[in-house]
Formats: sequence, C-alpha cells, structure tokens
Amino acid sequence: MKIIVINGPNLNMLGVREPEIYGKMTLEEMNEIIQKEAEPLGINLEFYQSNHEGDLIDVIQQCYHRIDGIIINPGAYSHYSYAIRDAISSVHIPTIEVHLSDISSREYFRRTSVIEDVAEKQISGKGIASYIEALHFLNTKLKL
Repeated sequence: MKIIVINGPNLNMLGVREPEIYGKMTLEEMNEIIQKEAEPLGINLEFYQSNHEGDLIDVIQQCYHRIDGIIINPGAYSHYSYAIRDAISSVHIPTIEVHLSDISSREYFRRTSVIEDVAEKQISGKGIASYIEALHFLNTKLKL
C-alpha cells in the first residue's frame, strides 16, 4: 500500500511559524513520526511539501494509478483552491484532508474548506494526531 502525505504552503515553517497554534515540531520531525507509525502497518509513505499551488496539483495528478491514498494538508489553499479540489476529484484516490489546528474555531476566512467535499474525511485540530488518524483511516479503508 502506498500513501502520500502532501503538505501545502508554510508547513515547511513548522516549529517557527506561530508555535502557539501549530506547535514546536518541525515538518521533518513530524514526517519521521508519521513514518514510524506507518512501518508496522506495512504502508509505504512518500512525503511532499510545496508552497506553490501548481506544484501541489502536479503531484496530485502524478498519483493517478501510482498511489493508493492521499493525506493532504493544503494549508491556506483549503479555503479557496478550486484547482486543488478539482485535482483531487479527478484522480479518484481516497483522500483525507488534515489540519493541525481546528479550522472551524479559527478566523472566519479559515472556517470553510473547498477541499472537504471531495475528501473522504476532514480531520483537524489534533496536531500531528490528525495525520496519524488519517493514516489509520486509510489503512482500514484500503484493506477492505
């Protein structure tokens, strides 16, 4: 089973950017923890991060016929990127949208996700546990 974890803009700044909201863990540290969680499940993980919308779309499209599941934190693109939404919709791969913070209780503009309706599930507000829960959800779904 192959799953890709895609992180969008500013997630490369984890540990530095607003640690009171996003925590002190870096993206690299977070990826290591997710990798350790995936190994006993027999899941092969790939990780990708970009601050550029087109790059994220290209990676999603490249998953077609190659990846079994997608975990994506689109960052701020969650709130307005219909292009990322359409890319997810077009590849027909089970996708989980994740967020470190609880977007429903943040600023008004962060409360809506255009990605949510094309994702199998949205998990937010649990820090790194959002990713871990998404990993286990996909593991269960893809083994059925």
